[in-house]
Amino acid sequence: MKKKGAIILAAGQGKRMKSKRAKVLHGLAGKPMLFYPVELVKRANIERILVIVGHQAEAVTEALSESPVTTILQDPPLGTGHAVLQAKKALKGFNGTLLILNGDTPLLQDETIRRLWTLHRREKAVLTLLTTSLAKPHGYGRVVRNRDGTLKRIVEEKDATPAERTIREINTGVYLIEKSFLFKALEKVRPNNRQKEYYLTDVIHIAAREGKRLLGFEANPEEVIGINSRADLAAAEGILRKRINNHWMGKGVTLVDPNQTRIDAAVKIGRDSILYPGVTLEGKTEIGEGSVIYSSRIKDSRLGKGVVIKDHCIIEEAKIESGGIIGPFAHLRPGTLIRKGAKVGNFVEIKKSTLGKGSKANHLSYIGNTEVGKGVNIGAGTITCNYDGRKKEKTIIEDKVFIGSDTQLVAPVRIGARSLIAAGATITEDVPPDTLAISRTRQENKEGWVKKNKLRAKR
Repeated sequence: MKKKGAIILAAGQGKRMKSKRAKVLHGLAGKPMLFYPVELVKRANIERILVIVGHQAEAVTEALSESPVTTILQDPPLGTGHAVLQAKKALKGFNGTLLILNGDTPLLQDETIRRLWTLHRREKAVLTLLTTSLAKPHGYGRVVRNRDGTLKRIVEEKDATPAERTIREINTGVYLIEKSFLFKALEKVRPNNRQKEYYLTDVIHIAAREGKRLLGFEANPEEVIGINSRADLAAAEGILRKRINNHWMGKGVTLVDPNQTRIDAAVKIGRDSILYPGVTLEGKTEIGEGSVIYSSRIKDSRLGKGVVIKDHCIIEEAKIESGGIIGPFAHLRPGTLIRKGAKVGNFVEIKKSTLGKGSKANHLSYIGNTEVGKGVNIGAGTITCNYDGRKKEKTIIEDKVFIGSDTQLVAPVRIGARSLIAAGATITEDVPPDTLAISRTRQENKEGWVKKNKLRAKR
């Protein structure tokens, strides 16, 4: 078996995106566009992966920092042929077949690449081109064939004759080329076109002139159309999300309305979970088996088995253990840990805190920088005052404490186990275990005061 290598072209600016960001860094389902061709190549068990960078090279290289790829700078940008030529030095000593594809084709699927590779090797081709046919091929390079159907050349639209522009078969920018031929051919390419660029497509004409075996393999247009505009980006997002949703339904997850469910590419979901309309799962979120999620947004969080997330919650970088119940209208911010069977209710916000096993914060509360023990009840309107204007302090609430409504706990403070904090209290000192803490002005009734001062409610 010949060795496998890949060259991914990611040097372009993408002017039609109208963006300060490099085109290949625009997001799709929670990942940069470039992530998808890189992962596709990795799954194909390709030994050498080279990415040609140019516009915003540092940012693109940083985005690939966790991928097993080598980035190579193209500067100045002189066309696709010139871009591939930059890989020549890095491939010294490599002898095999190279897959060349663009960084803006995130919808290519494994099966298509597998079939392309099988055809190329079976027919002992020097070059195999992935093509597709479009009803409206405007803007794409056309595939010109000989009378017997073999490949002759690719002509860019700006250089095409009126007759050539009627051709519907287009170049997708995906090639399999033998390395032994590729760089010899590129040395012969000249910028004899309106753009004054070195076109990679010219190697097809060179191969045909030299009598090399050339093949074309036609793919589904949905997979291979590149992203050149925001409209293209939105269309690709829709296709990708449909694939993701179908994948999880095939794994035993119920999506009540897939058209209103958004799941990022890196998300993991346990079977028998149910996602209702309006659910958004982002980043590296993991959902345990049998969980039920209503219309809420969850990002980079981990949920155990049987967790229930009610409507209109926002959960970010949090962990919820099995049996937790959250919402509706709850906000779990980064660093939150909800222990097994704990409950967080209406309009409760928690940040950088732990809510212990079986504990409850059901109404209108803020809990920040706090360790809450087991079996604690936090009454409505409770606030942990963790910031004094200079630094944040910690609140500790031990097991089985009852916090009355409208309570302020001014950190740093510790509430001992089994204590009871009276409603309306402002606690500024530690409370020992098994203690009733009361901190409020004593009520005083002045009978007849209203009549004496001739005050009446306005009618």
